[in-house]
Amino acid sequence: MLAATAVSQSATDPLAGLVLGDVPEPERRPGWSIVRVVSSSLNMHDLWTLRGVGHPPDRLPIILGCDAAGYDEDGNEVIVHPVIADPDAGRGDETLDPNRALLSERHNGAFAEYLTVPTRNLVTKPAWLSFDEAACLPVAWTTAYRMLFTQARITAGDRVLVQGAGGGVASAAIKLAVAAGAVVYATSRSEDKRLQALAWGARAAVPTGERLPERVDVVIETVGEATWSHSLKSLRPGGTIVIAGATSGTNPPADLGRVFYLQQRIIGSTGCTRGELVALLRMMDATGLRPVIDRTLPLDEIHKGFQLMLDGRLTGKLVIKEIAP
Repeated sequence: MLAATAVSQSATDPLAGLVLGDVPEPERRPGWSIVRVVSSSLNMHDLWTLRGVGHPPDRLPIILGCDAAGYDEDGNEVIVHPVIADPDAGRGDETLDPNRALLSERHNGAFAEYLTVPTRNLVTKPAWLSFDEAACLPVAWTTAYRMLFTQARITAGDRVLVQGAGGGVASAAIKLAVAAGAVVYATSRSEDKRLQALAWGARAAVPTGERLPERVDVVIETVGEATWSHSLKSLRPGGTIVIAGATSGTNPPADLGRVFYLQQRIIGSTGCTRGELVALLRMMDATGLRPVIDRTLPLDEIHKGFQLMLDGRLTGKLVIKEIAP
């Protein structure tokens, strides 16, 4: 089968280690299901793997891709929950299992015609959701859902700042928070992405680092060093920052004086549970929300897709098509 595999890592030339070619189809194993992949989508996680960040080189080669939607062995339309873990080991939350692994970390991922995952990880794809839309959800949209509703517990009327409008998680967070009745502010260095955030329902979208019209209850942070100071300064006393990524760096000045004096809360968030994916689908059904798709490319053009991500030219998700539905 055709697959996109990480064979080496480079901090300066990550795409040099991405090889598109034929690999053996996955073998059947007890308790696992084989999925014929229709659509997948790119994530920053894939680039981190190619850069050698958080992915040991002894786990190479490995097929990349964290998101997948397709058909199970009985022909049912399914979405793949990407966190492979034991809920019992996480006290009921599989994201807290110390041995959890995101698809493509220890198990071959979704940039292939077929993949295999524990049968528990399959969720029925609703008929009202296309395969392309479904492939945008498992990482970016569920991450945003968990940040907003499980970790920050936002309610209607809350003021929410989303840093870095345009990314997959950020675009999802804007749309989800607006649908929940929050007042949303967004930031971006790109005027086009700021305009897009306004079109998604943000009350205001400002250049990165610019002062907001008011302090916020919650900050959705995935950028890291470049926006951290602004996130802290934008937060009201007692407010909450939820962080699920740090694309610009992981070690900003902590500003602990501000944190303790203003009693600000900083909460880490990683992935989602299977139950949160199901809850997200229910919310999308109720509200009519759909993912933001920048463009769709065939699997044999995946290098082009990664280059667009590297260049920061995507707004929302880039979908990779493995086969026709």
